[in-house]
Order: sequence, then C-alpha cells, then structure tokens
Amino acid sequence: MNPVCDVAVATMTWARSAHEETLLRRSLELLAGAGLPIAIADTGTSATFTAFLKCLPGASITVPNDHGLVAQVQASIALAATFARPFIFYVEPDKTFFFEHRLRNFLRLVPDQPDLGVVLASRSDESFQTFPPMQRYTEGVINHLCAQFLGLDGDYSYGPFLISRALLPHVAAVKPDVGWGWRHSTFRAAHRVGLRVLHLIGDYPCPGDQRCEDDAERMHRIRQLAQNVAGLVA
Repeated sequence: MNPVCDVAVATMTWARSAHEETLLRRSLELLAGAGLPIAIADTGTSATFTAFLKCLPGASITVPNDHGLVAQVQASIALAATFARPFIFYVEPDKTFFFEHRLRNFLRLVPDQPDLGVVLASRSDESFQTFPPMQRYTEGVINHLCAQFLGLDGDYSYGPFLISRALLPHVAAVKPDVGWGWRHSTFRAAHRVGLRVLHLIGDYPCPGDQRCEDDAERMHRIRQLAQNVAGLVA
C-alpha cells in the first residue's frame, strides 16, 4: 500500500495541562512528518494549542459542538473522509514511539486486498508484557472476547488501526455512551458484513514513563473495559 495515496489520518486532542500539551506537540509533529493528511478533532479548550494544531503541516482541524470521546472520534473521522482516501488511519495522539519508529513500516506492510475492513497494529506477546498489570488484564479480557466473537485471536487494544471507508456509516452511528468501545464495535461490524480483520504484529513496547500504574489508572482501565465490552455486544 502507498500510504501517501491511500491513507488519511484521524485523531483527537485534548490538552488538559501544560505538560500534556508539550507531550502532544512533540508527538503530533512526528505524525505530521509522515506526510499524510491529518484530521484532528480538538476540544478547543486551549487557544494556544489549537493554534499550534492549525500550523501543523497537512493538518485540518475541527472543534465539534458535542462533547465526549465518541463525538470527537466521529468528527475526526468525518473530516478525514473528506480527503477521499480508501482507508482512514485512526490513532490516539500520544503514540510518540509508534509515530517515530513504526508508522511507515506498518503502512508499508498493509496488503492490497479489496476485502480489508480493519487492519490493526497488534503488539507481540513480548511487547504486551511490558505494559502494567491491570492494563494487561483488562486488555487481555477484551482481546479474548473479540477472538470469540470474530473468530480471530489477536491484540485488539493497542490503538492504531486502519478503517475501510465501507465502515464509516457504522462509526457515524455509534452511540455516545459506548465510549472507548466504539473501536471494538467497529471490529465486529467489519466481521459481520464479511470484511476482513487483519492483525499486523509488531514490537510496540510500553513507553517507559507509562509502565507504572496507580489507583486512578487502574480505575480508568476497568471503566474502559466496561465500555469495550459494551461496544462489542452493542
């Protein structure tokens, strides 16, 4: 696959602190360096950060009227769809290591097959073990459930994945309360309509500064698991 011709990027941003804004600036500059058109749904809560986004090469910015994760996802993907590429690459904005070291190779390995619905960047077993215990547990649960529903073992939880344009109506119809489960809902939708779900396994280790977890992080993972299950069975 030629990424410049065939892929547009969709992501969302919410800089909640000066520290987070600094991290996102670095990460998004690396993403922009890939030379892909980028659709960003920003919350608009930081005027300086939104101004930075508007100056990113290849980036188009939208600030959705509705609040919440799903509204931002839908806004970014709808904007990415206007670039008229056959695939949209959805990714969270903080994947600094992936943008710098893995993005180009991931896109290069995507096969040119007409029945592709979803292509996931999936962690190897060794990479998965570098993540914190509660994250491994909750993501292991949803990965197992996805395998049961989709008939395909793999890592459904790392984050970055390609979406065929054929699935965009499904994404647009996801209910707001599904939250993070919009991803797993989309994977099942692809399987349900006969589109292929493909895992590209790679070395995607946990960043060093994210390998410890506190109670707040553990609760976040549990809430995320509940949303992922809700999305899978919706």
